[in-house]
Amino acid sequence: MTDSKTTYHSPLGLMTLASNGQHLTGLWLANQAHFAETLADDAVTNDTLQVFIDTKNWLASYFSGHQPTISALPLAPAGSSFRQAVWQILCEIPYGELITYGEIAKKLAITMEKASMSSQAVGGAVGHNPISIIIPCHRVIGANGSLTGYAGGMDAKVSLLRLEGVDMTTVFIP
Repeated sequence: MTDSKTTYHSPLGLMTLASNGQHLTGLWLANQAHFAETLADDAVTNDTLQVFIDTKNWLASYFSGHQPTISALPLAPAGSSFRQAVWQILCEIPYGELITYGEIAKKLAITMEKASMSSQAVGGAVGHNPISIIIPCHRVIGANGSLTGYAGGMDAKVSLLRLEGVDMTTVFIP
């Protein structure tokens, strides 16, 4: 099946969604770092694909302040097994809660039965998450409470965390 794409007008601006026909494979904010990195050049616009309808409903619910479950959508982000493992941990971060890159590295080390794992390697995987917001990479912060980089931009990260009711007095923008 041909890769498809559509757009969604969110409170953060225009988003591009991608699908392989069955699964959501990408969701990017306009001007996001690594924008459409995994989107096929020959993807066709298809606004009626069921996965896009479901994703737009999920996003509308999320931006209305509700807490839709990640498992409600069929996700298939493309990436190495290491990145997949990091993204799986991201999916386990509860709505409105934060985790550090180091905490993810520790969880990953346990999962992979290693003595330790690099926080920088985790950061690279988090930064290349192809399904923004739904796979909640915006919930990851630095060990010192720094709202370190976000591929969608710092303003978007702050907006998403505020939407989720995160206590912003415990974090800072570097």
